[in-house]
Amino acid sequence: MGKVTRRDFIRSTAAAAGALAAGGAIQPAKAAKKSATDWVPLGNSGVEVTRLAFGTGTFGGRVQRELAQEEFNRLVRHAYDRGIRFFESADAYHLMHERLAEALKGIPRDSYRLMTKYRLSETADPWQTIDRYRKELDTDYFDILLLHCVRTPDWPERYKRLQDVLEEAKQKKIILAHGASCHGLLPLRQFPKMTNWLDVALLRINHDGTRMDALQSRTKEKGDVDEVVSHIGKIHSAGVGVIGMKVMGEGRFRTPEQRDKAIGFVMRLGTVDAITIGYKAPSEIDEAIERIGKHLNA
Repeated sequence: MGKVTRRDFIRSTAAAAGALAAGGAIQPAKAAKKSATDWVPLGNSGVEVTRLAFGTGTFGGRVQRELAQEEFNRLVRHAYDRGIRFFESADAYHLMHERLAEALKGIPRDSYRLMTKYRLSETADPWQTIDRYRKELDTDYFDILLLHCVRTPDWPERYKRLQDVLEEAKQKKIILAHGASCHGLLPLRQFPKMTNWLDVALLRINHDGTRMDALQSRTKEKGDVDEVVSHIGKIHSAGVGVIGMKVMGEGRFRTPEQRDKAIGFVMRLGTVDAITIGYKAPSEIDEAIERIGKHLNA
């Protein structure tokens, strides 16, 4: 930008004054529209992601695995072309590490963010496991690595060794942020006590409680929406980045009206930084982008 001279400043000031004298008004600039593909910070983690992520774990990845690799590649590229730059997977989603790596092949690594999740039943050395993940996903580092699906209230003590390993991996820049995903109200109640370690929390949230956290983590009972929203608010206010999952009730919201209500509810909370949704068709990606934009700018 060129240097503004004193003469330029006087000229622009006089023009504005003339417009006001003539009865005009200087109109404030319109706020930029928000979108599903905006880059947003995840709390104080230092990691930015697009507001909408591409998930690969619908029913444990079964929905995505049932697509041929070529079809899955086209789906991932469609998401990327639409502006989604956040992709997430897990070791528990059988073969999805490799499938996602193949779909992302050739795309510059620094142009997207990658999150995966550590299977808590893993018995191998954690460093060997993390190296295996890097090979499977063909990446030198992960933007986010989470403890996958903590289910018991003693998870902070039970998985202390893994927490220490993930913190060391962060210091070595093998991962940029760490955290946990949760299934159940009892483990979720521990999250506000863990904000000194949690960079990111992946939590189940929708308007209906479908496939959300209840007292029994494996129950079909609907989750307690009010309690979950309360915990999300607490950890978000402490600087933890919050990613919403099961926003579509793991595919159980089948009507457009249900899906629209689900997106609107989460977008209005103000405490969920990003959401992840699993897809099986380009039209589902397009719909999610459209609905998020609609509710962000309502």
